Amino acid sequence: MSDEIKGGPGQDTIGCAGCCLALAGAVTAALTWAPLARSSIQGGFEGEHRDLSVLYIDLPLVALGGALVPLGVWALTVRWLRRPWLAAVAAVAAVTLGVWGLTNWWTPYERPEFME
Repeated sequence: MSDEIKGGPGQDTIGCAGCCLALAGAVTAALTWAPLARSSIQGGFEGEHRDLSVLYIDLPLVALGGALVPLGVWALTVRWLRRPWLAAVAAVAAVTLGVWGLTNWWTPYERPEFME
């Protein structure tokens, strides 16, 4: 029995869909992360507590996670179940849970105003 999906889209279409989901996941994660990191980028009162490390440490990790999570779920679901539409639903659910976890768990460090 062949490894191809019978009666479904070709391998190129499945690969392009996975890449599009990875791109959408990275953009969604970065756009969700940006308002949370605003206080670190702009600083507190008069910009005294600025922490730009969120731009070169946290932003790449958030974008990478946003790209790899849906891509991994997509690839595993297509490989195991051989149903691209089900893989797309699983990848969107994984991005949704990942963004929810990002907004609930990750907060940038905010130095208290009274510490100098």
